[in-house]
Amino acid sequence: MTFKLVCGDVMPGCSARFESNDRDQLMGQVAAHAADAHGISDITPDVRAAIEGKISVAA
Repeated sequence: MTFKLVCGDVMPGCSARFESNDRDQLMGQVAAHAADAHGISDITPDVRAAIEGKISVAA
């Protein structure tokens, strides 16, 4: 199973894309990107829910 996220689905205009076979690893990549590229260092429950709602899963 592969988890995928296009940052632009959460942060319009951002072209970053993430992919991992592990959902927690994907969230770690996204959190690092959010801090570096968007200045979001605290992933609140609302932000996490917005991100998780945009993660797609491929078999």
